[in-house]
This record gives sequence, C-alpha cells and structure tokens, in this order.
Amino acid sequence: MKNKKYILTIAGLDPSSGAGLTSDIKTFEAHGLYGVSVCTAVTVQNDIDFKECVWIDKQIILNQIKVLFERFDIPVVKIGIIESWNVLLSVVTTLKKLNSEIKIVIDPVLKATAGYSFHSEENLEVFEEVLNQCDFITPNYIEIQNLFPEKNIEETIEFIAQKTNVYLKGGHREDKKGWDEVYHSKIVQLNIPPVADKVFDKHGSGCVLSSALASNLALDFSLEDACFNTKKYTESFLNSNESLLGEHFLF
Repeated sequence: MKNKKYILTIAGLDPSSGAGLTSDIKTFEAHGLYGVSVCTAVTVQNDIDFKECVWIDKQIILNQIKVLFERFDIPVVKIGIIESWNVLLSVVTTLKKLNSEIKIVIDPVLKATAGYSFHSEENLEVFEEVLNQCDFITPNYIEIQNLFPEKNIEETIEFIAQKTNVYLKGGHREDKKGWDEVYHSKIVQLNIPPVADKVFDKHGSGCVLSSALASNLALDFSLEDACFNTKKYTESFLNSNESLLGEHFLF
C-alpha cells in the first residue's frame, strides 16, 4: 500500500449501495484510489424507496475522522449527507485542523430522490462559514435554489462562487438538460456539455459525481480537467445499464 493514494468519504450508509459510502468507495476504487469512510447516518432505503434516516452522533463522527488521520495521509475528502450545517461546520473545522491543506468537496444533499428531507431549519450563516473552508460544492438545480431561498439562482451562484468553486449539475435543468456548469476563480464559468445523446437515470448519481470529482482532485488533475473527467465518468456510470443501479468501470 506504499504507493496507494488515500481518499476519504464522510457520508451515509445506503443498504442498496447505489448511493452514500459504498457508492463513493466504488468510485474511488475505479479511479485507483484507496477509499476510507466515516458514517454520518444509517438509512433504511433501497433504490426506489426511502423510509428512515438514523443520524450518527456528532462526536462519533469526529472520533471516526480522528482515528483515520492517526493512520492515513488523506489529501482529499468528499462529504455527503450530514445532519445539519452546524455538524458540517464541526466536521470541516476538524478536517482543517488535522490537515490544513486538505481539499474538501461537499455534495449538499438536502432531499432524497424519494422525497425525504435531510435538513429542517438551518442557520445559513453557519453554512457560509462552511463554504469558506471547502474547495468545491456540487449542487443540482433543485438544491441550489433551496440553499439560499431568498436569492434567485444567479444571485446564489455569484454569492457562493465568491467563497468556493461550484460544480452545478445539469440533470434537473429545464433548458439544456444535462449541461453542467462550473464556476471558479470568483466567477469564471466553464460549460460542460453532455457526453452521450441519452443517459439512463441512476440512484446515487449525485454521490458518484462528487466522489469522482474528489478522486480527480486527489489524482492532481487541473480544475478544468478534473471537471471534464468527472462528467465523462458520471455519464459512463449512468449508461452502464438501464436499471437504477449503475456499474463502476476501472479507469
């Protein structure tokens, strides 16, 4: 394992393995990385139905993180579902203390596809502190509209892009469906068109995209190359079969 690069996912456990920790680990492995994981929630779900979410205590999450850093050199982390912005802030602050150079990719999962909401009342000032400490946030069009409800999409993008890089997923777009956009260097826009003419829906595709982006950053690709590679990998996953559970292919 001396030549292996490590990467961390902090996310929930999905029994179907389509999303969450196990999906992230499969994505990491496909990129030639060794994935370690911290569990934030145990969910009761399959690929079509979400029934329950049991949150892991914040201190247990932090303890899981600390024990991994005692053993492994971790340059990049992907963060998925988490109970609240306050818990998320504690997590990213701890990560920065353990490795001040760590790159943090956050997938701001607000609601499961089946309709289950992960966040209720939130302190947006706390979330702004989180944005200042992360390197990428990967919302879809529905999520970005709900992150700052008092702002429209353009205002939200401009506001977040002043703090961190934004990979805006285009799967929920009404216009130019499937076109992704990346905002970086304050507000430079990078358009990423679909790779295939048709893609099949997949449970956990958002998790796969964010973990693929984290993987490409861990492999030291430039920001633009990392984003284009992420798009290609995600569409390969979407088109791996016609079911809701995709397959991961080695790079």
